[in-house]
Amino acid sequence: MYEILLTTHSWIRWIILLLALIVIIKSFAGWRGNKPYGKGDNGLSAAFIGTLHLQLLIGLILYFFFSPITQAAFQDFGGAMNVAAQRYWAVEHIFAMIIGVTIAQIGRTKSKKANIDKQKFKIAFIYYLIAIIIMLSRIPFSEVNRLY
Repeated sequence: MYEILLTTHSWIRWIILLLALIVIIKSFAGWRGNKPYGKGDNGLSAAFIGTLHLQLLIGLILYFFFSPITQAAFQDFGGAMNVAAQRYWAVEHIFAMIIGVTIAQIGRTKSKKANIDKQKFKIAFIYYLIAIIIMLSRIPFSEVNRLY
């Protein structure tokens, strides 16, 4: 089960990055170009947030139930803070991802409540950009094979 969840979690990362790129570019273009905020924009934003939530759910399941790294860290959390890989997975990665997803969700909610299309795009652009920067800071790219 661990390998299936881990592989799924790893692949969803790429979908999220693609969706983030699309919604951030479209939001910037809509904001700066005074374009109407349409159903397609809303759908892409919802897909981005929905995929983030799915990723977070899988990540939390891995974190609390299946990851041998976090399970080892839970045995001696103080000692785990002295081991870079354990600290990364037990604290840094999950903390950044929860913050990033929360910021993206706040942006989605505020964007939906805005009455002016330009504001919808501006809010989405700012919040989604901040969220993805935070998440990118703790997505394992080159070290993924070394830390698992």
